[in-house]
Amino acid sequence: MPRLSVLVVLAVLPLGVVLGADSGVSRTIDTEKSVMTVRVFKAGFFSGFAHDHQISAPIQEGSFDQTNRSVQLRVDARRLRVVDKDVSDKDRAEIQQTMLCPKVLDTERFPEIRFHSTTLEHVADRKWVVHGELTLHGQTRPVNADVTERNGHYLGTAELKQKDFGITPISLGGGTVKVKNELRLDSISWLDSLPYVKSLSFPHHR
Repeated sequence: MPRLSVLVVLAVLPLGVVLGADSGVSRTIDTEKSVMTVRVFKAGFFSGFAHDHQISAPIQEGSFDQTNRSVQLRVDARRLRVVDKDVSDKDRAEIQQTMLCPKVLDTERFPEIRFHSTTLEHVADRKWVVHGELTLHGQTRPVNADVTERNGHYLGTAELKQKDFGITPISLGGGTVKVKNELRLDSISWLDSLPYVKSLSFPHHR
């Protein structure tokens, strides 16, 4: 049985919204290091024959405005890649084709995924909730991301529902094998370095 999978979304969350230390500092994301991973989970009566999937994409462009304490991100949806290690090359290619096709992400019509923050909430030491809006598949929806700073980089996690963005979760065999509506996004984000700044952090006020 082919191991179908799917979906996607992006990346929102690299948010070391470093609005920290130095006045006037504007930071950009290090696109050579920053990666988002979408985790797609199986469902259905025969889900034991299927696999969960991981889909990764680099964060193509991003900036942090210290004055306005805002984050802007952009991802090329056409660069999303299936990185499963436990599937054959043939199955991986099939998953990839399905993910980008008109029935799912339709990346030819909607080639960009964008995120911009609206508010930042400091919840604990080195931990924040970043509230913002994600545009995916031509639709914009609110998203909340849990962000943790660790050794100079930022780990982000958010949960999304495909149907909120007008995407119908793929199913096979009359629904006996399918993917869940819920997706989880994990990201590791680095910022371009400044020679005089070793670490910047979120503001510690709401």
